[in-house]
Amino acid sequence: MATEPMVHVIDDDDSARHSLEFLIDCAGLKVRSYESAIDFLKSVPDIDQGCIVTDVRMPEMNGIELVGRLKSLGVTDPVIVITGHADVPMAIQAMKQGVADFIEKPFSDEAILGAIRSALARASDRNEKDAQRDEIRARMETLSQREREVLGGLVEGHANKVIAFDLDISARTVEVYRANVMAKMQARSLSELVRMATIAEMAE
Repeated sequence: MATEPMVHVIDDDDSARHSLEFLIDCAGLKVRSYESAIDFLKSVPDIDQGCIVTDVRMPEMNGIELVGRLKSLGVTDPVIVITGHADVPMAIQAMKQGVADFIEKPFSDEAILGAIRSALARASDRNEKDAQRDEIRARMETLSQREREVLGGLVEGHANKVIAFDLDISARTVEVYRANVMAKMQARSLSELVRMATIAEMAE
């Protein structure tokens, strides 16, 4: 069973942090708060996946610096930046770095909760796609070298006779390899096999 996603709230303002934590908790979402970016980074190796909500202006390390640090650590959880009006240019810079959203103060409960739910949905979709890609790649690992070559020909749209000519084997032998590929990849049709091959080639 998948672990319920966690919303990580980072803000050095105690009242703002506790207020947001309370709101998220009342919305039925798991939440944990941190009083600084440094405090959060100490927990990174063991954090539950979900999304990160951080204020821009914080001592020691601001929200934008945190985004850069998380990137270097390979943390892929979507980040929502909370910003004051004067910080909007900074927030736009953060968007260019891949931040999921930025919410300008003062914001409504609906605005922040909507942004959090959208971020969690995107993260869930990405995780499912990653799992699907890994599963397909694992199936491809079971293919022999010749089966991989036949798969390559099929993905290119080549007919059995063309693949047979290219590999210097008989068309009947290609049919046998093709059947093996379909079975090992658990593909019900050629179009599904091509889709799987495309997904397997997707960058992480």
